[in-house]
Amino acid sequence: MSNFAFGTYRVTDQNPEHVQAIIDAVEEGVRLIDTSTNYMDGESERAIAKALRHFDDSVRDEVEIVSKFGYIQGSNLLTHKEEPFEDVVEYSETCFHSISKSFMLHQLEQSLLRLELQTLDCYLLHNPEYYIFNALNKKMPLDEALDNMFDRIFDVFVALEEQVTNGTIKSYGISSNSFSKADTDIEFLPFEDLIILADKAAQMAGNQTHSFTTIQLPINLVEREGLKCASWAKKNGLRVLVNRPLNAQKGELMFRLAEYDESSEYYNYLNELLEVSDNEELRSLYTLIEQLDTNKHKFGWIGDYESFLYSQIIPHIQKSLKRDR
Repeated sequence: MSNFAFGTYRVTDQNPEHVQAIIDAVEEGVRLIDTSTNYMDGESERAIAKALRHFDDSVRDEVEIVSKFGYIQGSNLLTHKEEPFEDVVEYSETCFHSISKSFMLHQLEQSLLRLELQTLDCYLLHNPEYYIFNALNKKMPLDEALDNMFDRIFDVFVALEEQVTNGTIKSYGISSNSFSKADTDIEFLPFEDLIILADKAAQMAGNQTHSFTTIQLPINLVEREGLKCASWAKKNGLRVLVNRPLNAQKGELMFRLAEYDESSEYYNYLNELLEVSDNEELRSLYTLIEQLDTNKHKFGWIGDYESFLYSQIIPHIQKSLKRDR
């Protein structure tokens, strides 16, 4: 099995090149694909399903899918405002968070539908430390905040153990950026007692052994504190998945640790789009594309640009084309 996995943070089923990239990766031997319910508002999971349709059952059965839950953004945020989820942390105007049992079950159901699966190989709590951030903003003492957060983690561990019994997931774990913080950092997520929580959760759910198998965290040339957590995990028989290997966070800044040339095809596609829309009926589309190109360098990084493109610009273009038919 390849030691490399395919991460789908900015992958969408709306981009054929993204789907083809997944196909190419599987054909080259990649057998683990990482995604999340909030990646591109569920479109990453749909892209995985679309890509795996190209393979027969013998190949699909070899590909392990890891997904995550916790974030309430995009369509989830709209749903929450109409019918609120339980135990929600309001991190910002556009980003809420929950690891409640009911929210986990809701997200798991949606993930299985988008991925076209009956069983998910591994389901991760996605950055549960958001509770700590919120509690500290409310001036709660750190010890109390940690105790409350671990109570929440235990409750959802029990629910995840029940899903293992039900056959909807095979295992579970935690993906946390705070695993990579120094243990003196106020945002650090202590990890030494997680297996104890999993053992207790398994007993509560009536399982002989726990199914807590995986942690995920950033490790790269800049962020090296996570090696301590990774070492602990390996000693305790847990699998370690590394995210952000080629971009790093230091302070409030993000650094790209790899570089690539600007696409030689960008301006070909841009000029083609401008030429097609250079008429009265599509004048608004022409202006939109022109402005997007002019302002592309004002985005903090490519992820901001792509999120804006797929969440705002492309839906607007699709509406404009339908309206002008």
